[in-house]
Amino acid sequence: MSAPLRLMAVHAHPDDESSKGAATMALYRSQGVDVLVCTCTGGERGSILNPKMERPDILENITEVRRLEMEKAREILDVDQQFMGFVDSGLPEDENEALPDGCFALQPVEVAAAPLVAAVRAFKPHVILTYDDDGGYPHPDHIMTNKVSVEAFEAAGDPDRYIGLGEPWQPLKLYYHMGFTRERFEALHQAMTERGIGSPYGDWIARWEDRPQKWEVTTRVRCGEYFETRDLALMAHATQVDPDGFFFVCPRELQQEVWPTEDYHLARSLVDTELPEDDLFAGIHAGEITRATA
Repeated sequence: MSAPLRLMAVHAHPDDESSKGAATMALYRSQGVDVLVCTCTGGERGSILNPKMERPDILENITEVRRLEMEKAREILDVDQQFMGFVDSGLPEDENEALPDGCFALQPVEVAAAPLVAAVRAFKPHVILTYDDDGGYPHPDHIMTNKVSVEAFEAAGDPDRYIGLGEPWQPLKLYYHMGFTRERFEALHQAMTERGIGSPYGDWIARWEDRPQKWEVTTRVRCGEYFETRDLALMAHATQVDPDGFFFVCPRELQQEVWPTEDYHLARSLVDTELPEDDLFAGIHAGEITRATA
């Protein structure tokens, strides 16, 4: 190919890029694909989820701490990264709690999408990764991240929209992360139980009817050999990830054996591809990757 393939991952907060699709990004970087992470907010209102990091000096400087954590994770994953410049909306304790003025989730979609459209036109991705329309889980910033990602996918190639934000570029495929599926956690739960390892997933699986799966998995990227890279990137977000917590309860070797893929739903494609896929770039051939508009 005359130019490298390019992958953009759009996330709500620092740490999301490491908990969703990190091994996929590491795999594609090893193949020479250019990867850009676009982080919509700075995570300013995120709680400290690692009890070992609950210190006054960190709480007082959480914005800078999370930026430094993001830089460490970016280096581990060997990707480029840009902040889109919006302020974390926080996670309300109940549905009636008002979001703070000026936060990301309260922006008009066209305002919130503008920096991402500019990033798409500058980076020229062939594939974009983001969350589904429920945000993967109903955090207001995750839901808005889906909205701006879809908006940017549809609008970045239109010369009549977002004028002045760069030359139009039309991405070819849009995917939703599907890492939290019942099928995956049932497989891990069964494997842990059979090996006599205490599994924390039983109660969660029993309550799965409370969160039915809306989107089918269309694409499984085999990237188990990069789970260690994923885990190291996660641990770089020390305020957000407890090394003794949920993400690390299932041994990595068991994950590599039982479920060595990261999974996605193909939400939009402007190229012909045959489902199921094992490659995010399936259907994107040498003659298509220089196409800048639909």
